[in-house]
Amino acid sequence: MEATLEAVTRQTFGKNETRRLRRDGRIPAVVYGGVGKNGSGTPISLDPKLLMRIINSESGINTIIGLTVDGGKATQVLVKEYQLDPIVNHLLHVDFYRVAMDRVIKVSVPVTLKGEAVGVKQEGGLLDFVNREVEVECLPADIPEHLEVDVSELMIGQGVRLREVIEGVKWTPVSSPDVLLVHVVAPKAEVEEEPEVVAEGEAGAEGEAAEPEVIKKGKAEQEESGEESSS
Repeated sequence: MEATLEAVTRQTFGKNETRRLRRDGRIPAVVYGGVGKNGSGTPISLDPKLLMRIINSESGINTIIGLTVDGGKATQVLVKEYQLDPIVNHLLHVDFYRVAMDRVIKVSVPVTLKGEAVGVKQEGGLLDFVNREVEVECLPADIPEHLEVDVSELMIGQGVRLREVIEGVKWTPVSSPDVLLVHVVAPKAEVEEEPEVVAEGEAGAEGEAAEPEVIKKGKAEQEESGEESSS
């Protein structure tokens, strides 16, 4: 999937400028991989709402974006990273990097699950989603939106590894082909605590330990009786 986005070059910087941009409904961003001042990238500003739609699309941050800066020729970029406000979940800042459509790149692709495992539905097992994304390399135009894994036939003790779902794809896995993506495990058995059994010898010892208190109490009663008689 490819989307388009318009931006303008930023000429001023600092916290005050960032606040002004956000008041105007824009956010600061940087494009890396091109000719920038001291090789630090090109500072731009853009509409965060348009970019958020791209990030929330099916292809997400793996969407190839045709970025136009100051009305010039569009260049293809990918989102490198972005910062969100932790309270209102609004975009605060974005970094892009330019890509050449004829050069292989590395990206992380999300893993999605399809179906309900037999081992869960009929055997009472638990589905353990071990790896939710894998790293692949491919041409930008061949970046998959996601890697779909069908778990319908999985029974307890069975799983799916990366090598089982890479036939006929246009990308090469960077992650190990043997990496486990998902499997069905048996539920943990609840261990009931057994009541503590006191051995016969221990019971006798406990009885003997309690006996001196009774004897002592008896002596005290006799002493009290003797005192009453003498009085």
